Order: sequence, then structure tokens, then C-alpha cells
Amino acid sequence: MSDEFAHLPYRPCVGVMLVNQHGHVFVGQRIDDKAKNPDSPYWQMPQGGIDPGEEVREAALRELWEETGVGEHHAQVIAQTREEVLYDLPDDLMGRIWGGKYRGQRQHWLLARFTGEDADVRIDAHDPAEFCAWKWLDPDLLPELIVPFKKRVYRAVLDEFRDLI
Repeated sequence: MSDEFAHLPYRPCVGVMLVNQHGHVFVGQRIDDKAKNPDSPYWQMPQGGIDPGEEVREAALRELWEETGVGEHHAQVIAQTREEVLYDLPDDLMGRIWGGKYRGQRQHWLLARFTGEDADVRIDAHDPAEFCAWKWLDPDLLPELIVPFKKRVYRAVLDEFRDLI
């Protein structure tokens, strides 16, 4: 990271590892990635910023609803990461996203069991939609489908939650 951005704070954020009854994890393909690159191989779990005054669990359930249409009544929270997981943006994105206010994210992750049916997943429930496609994925494949600069985060989250999935 260039010294120009070293002073920037990390954006407070949450993520949700939503697992179904078969032990597979929800991943979505971001609309903006697909628009830039129709052959984009990148998929991610639901995540987003924590609003001022919002608690971690509240933010996580809000983000889950906004990105997947899955409400709290279909998501049983099982665990939360013991510590925040940090990542820095790559140099080519630094200063370009989030209004240039952040160097990366500091994320709390929650593990939640999906108790609904596939029809309860509605990636179009919120406007604008975050994802253009979704699927259930074997958790061990997660680090291979996320953008390279978040691989370490996904490995850490998977390692912490693996025995609970």
C-alpha cells in the first residue's frame, strides 16, 4: 500500500456465512463484477457496512436481508468470529471506492443456519440488487471463488467456523 493511503481507517463491516441443511454456503455473484467482466469467476458471501449506532448482529441481519431476501425468521445465528478480520484494498482500488475514505475493511463475521427453502432466497428483494446470481457451494471452495485480496479473510472465517458448519 502506498504511503498516501496508510493514514486511512478501515471501514466497519459485517459478513454472513449462511449455511443450508447440507452444509453448503450461500454465495452470490456481484452485479457490478459481472457487468465489468461477463466471465467473472468471483462470488462472495453477503457482507456490508455497519451503519452508525448499529450493533454487529443487527447490521449482519440487515445486510443478509438486503442482499439475499432472507429474513431473520429464516436465519438462525450460530456464532460470531472472536476477532475482526482486516483486509486492505489493492493499490488499484485504493482511493477509488467508498469515496476514498477507507483503506480496507474490518469485518465481524456471523455464521447462520438457513432454515427456509431455496424459494425464500430472493436476491431481487432489495433495490438496487447486489447479486445477479446465487448458489450453494461446498465451503472448502470459498477461498477459490472470492477476489484475490479477500482470500485470506475467507480462509480465516472458514477455519473459525468449520466445525460448526
